[in-house]
Amino acid sequence: MIKRLLVIFSFLIFAIGCTGSSQVSPLDTKIPFPLQTGSQYHPKVVLLVIDSLMEKSLKKAIEDGKAPALEFFKKNGQYSTDLVSSYPTMSVTIDSSLITGTYPDQHKIPGLVWFNDKERRIITYGNGFFEIFKLGVSDFARNGLYAYNNRDLSSNVKTIHEDLDNAGLKTASINALIYRGNYPHTLKVPAFISSVTNLPDEIQTKGPETLSLGLFSRENQENNHIVNRIGLNDSFAAEELIYLFKNNTLPSFTILYLPENDYTVHKKGPSAIKGIEDVDKQLQNVLNSFPDWNDALTNIVWVIMGDSNQSLVKSNKKEALIDLRKELSEYNILELGEAVRAKDEIVITANERMAYLYILKEDIQLRQMAKILQKESRISWIAWKDNEGIKVISPDHQGELSFQPEGPYKDQYHQSWSVKGNSDILDMKIKDNTISFGNYPDALARLYGAAESQKGSFLITDAKPGYEFIGESSPEHSGGGAHGSMHKADSTVPLIVTGTNKSIENLRIVDLKDWIIEIIQR
Repeated sequence: MIKRLLVIFSFLIFAIGCTGSSQVSPLDTKIPFPLQTGSQYHPKVVLLVIDSLMEKSLKKAIEDGKAPALEFFKKNGQYSTDLVSSYPTMSVTIDSSLITGTYPDQHKIPGLVWFNDKERRIITYGNGFFEIFKLGVSDFARNGLYAYNNRDLSSNVKTIHEDLDNAGLKTASINALIYRGNYPHTLKVPAFISSVTNLPDEIQTKGPETLSLGLFSRENQENNHIVNRIGLNDSFAAEELIYLFKNNTLPSFTILYLPENDYTVHKKGPSAIKGIEDVDKQLQNVLNSFPDWNDALTNIVWVIMGDSNQSLVKSNKKEALIDLRKELSEYNILELGEAVRAKDEIVITANERMAYLYILKEDIQLRQMAKILQKESRISWIAWKDNEGIKVISPDHQGELSFQPEGPYKDQYHQSWSVKGNSDILDMKIKDNTISFGNYPDALARLYGAAESQKGSFLITDAKPGYEFIGESSPEHSGGGAHGSMHKADSTVPLIVTGTNKSIENLRIVDLKDWIIEIIQR
């Protein structure tokens, strides 16, 4: 049993979700779009994704002298704090949007935990020890190591690795959990894992030409940073990137995922800078692999970004945690790890500050369940889809909002919509047929993406800042940080770019794929 628990704790990495200087132009001005920086010809792009990198804590870390590498990149490039994440703001969904350039309605990864209506079972990519334990560590491991890339991610969308390879350009993925590409790879499953799960010793997958994934696959066989979280850590990832530099094998595009800041923020809250300080040390190691830090800027475009923000969860658990089992106690709720039974009526899948709620019986009305949740003042809004589009109601507003794509109204991202009802529910303003967003950036496209991400009948519900949803065995972060919601408190992240004059019109994660491809191919 002790050995099995150690294995499970090792796998919890998949619980996503969730010195030098030079003269430059002004950096502290917020520039939602366009974003432009210095010029290079045919550069290579290195994309660094720092989990839960946030503007306020980054600023403090730099001011305190704790992040010299990030300060170096920031001083030698352009900086924005307004990059809009995907929704839900959980890493697996965000990473899928980043790598495919689509929202969940197309890439079909709804969240960190969701209910597969066709298979009638809960899917988890890792959402806390006890939830994983009940749902099955073998299923969880297989989801993360195989199903996520080879089954669940829609085959109707292309990843940046697939598109660039089809154009004759090489790419690399280092510790990114979503990595699908055109090349076959064999992931080596350590004996101490396969012996206590039903995983085979080897797993066949497809990725970019260079695929590095901790202990399962590595470029540098002497990279010994594999004890901590089986290599799915910042030091391992940095060492793999350094190896590519030293061996002159850096491809046209490399994505590097750095997860550890997220753990610190979940535990200590959004103001914590220890995680940024630690990840910066790894970036210093990367820069130190060059003769001079400024040499790292030669013919390399660095794109450094957060994936989602985190907002502070109130420390009083009774106040902070919205227990959906209590809110929906009149229904029979599917228990974790159990097959759907005749008596089961609904399924709860909490993704920290958002949740999907599924109905299993035709005689239960989504609107009826939504009205129950509308009585809970800690909830911002509840949404569902029907034949007329997406419906949204709120505890704080009268009436409802109804919308669907294509119509007379346009938003700042040149998307057109049909909108009826109370737009205040999603904090939108409509004037002269133009939609502007407030607390929920790109609200319509992001909510539509979640609503169309999967089959079945379900509600989507979002918590107000300060609060978090829980179900059976969900992790909770009272007194710390959490994400998942569509609110800007979870949704806008920093972006640092050096070395390109290619503008990006819309600062959204979903737009980065095409922008990066254009930089590489110009």
